[in-house]
Amino acid sequence: MIKKGTLELINNTPLLVLDKIVADKVIYAKADYLQPGGSVKDRAAYQLVKDAYERGDLKKGQPVVEMTSGNMGAGMAVVCKQFGNPFYAVMSEGNSIERRKALKALGAEIILTKQVNGTMGMVTGDDIKHAGDVAREYAKEINAFYADQFNSPSCLTAHYNTTGPEIWEDLPEVEAFVSIVGSGGTFMGTSKFLREQNPAIKCIAVEPENTAILKTGKVKSAKHIIQGTGYGFVPPHWEDGLADEIITVSDDEVREMTVRLSEEQGLYVGYSSGANIAATIKFLEKNSSIKYIATILCDTGYKYSDL
Repeated sequence: MIKKGTLELINNTPLLVLDKIVADKVIYAKADYLQPGGSVKDRAAYQLVKDAYERGDLKKGQPVVEMTSGNMGAGMAVVCKQFGNPFYAVMSEGNSIERRKALKALGAEIILTKQVNGTMGMVTGDDIKHAGDVAREYAKEINAFYADQFNSPSCLTAHYNTTGPEIWEDLPEVEAFVSIVGSGGTFMGTSKFLREQNPAIKCIAVEPENTAILKTGKVKSAKHIIQGTGYGFVPPHWEDGLADEIITVSDDEVREMTVRLSEEQGLYVGYSSGANIAATIKFLEKNSSIKYIATILCDTGYKYSDL
């Protein structure tokens, strides 16, 4: 199959059968780490830029600025390059060096911000807020379009229009969908579409154990290893009642599962993917009748320092 350009590599990822992880059970996982920016965020970046052009908020040649933990930045770098827009990624210095290298290689200009209360490899909600404040101010200074992924409805639309329909087309028998929550776009957009097709589908949100604000209403510790998720605040577009259940995962569980995905399944993916699979297994242990369950392999392991 011939692709006519880089943008055609975004969306339409394969739904993989994970047959080595759970005995007598199959988990279906969207291989979104195979997209050109290396993560599920390519979908949101593409939708966000297209929508901005359609509204007239973004013009060819105009700079684009976004706060990122790395994945959205990589997606924006890929998409902006194809549309002819310079891209500036504002990122906490606590995110991995590998993410900086990827952004630079994809043509992004990087602006690093100091951490507020996080440590290297563990970026907190306060770190993200600070980076977001810097990004907004910089966008004003250079008359750039500020992408604002946390507040942009385009990030939900992307998954409602693509991820949900792709899962439904490949696996119409799907009984449950599992996704970790960062900005919330993947979980909410996909869940909304699937629920419209079959209201009986269970939608399961995932959070780091230390920052389970959606499940517990409080943050035990702002630090955890799953970069790009679990910021310790409720996403702006979050809808109570959309999640049938919220499952938490510990750093140890996530690290162990991520290693297993590499060693046993041959998939070199990141910690958010490990979190999704660990949570999926927890759900299956309590719901043994479920046969068809889908989740997301969010990003590649090449973006992490310790994998």
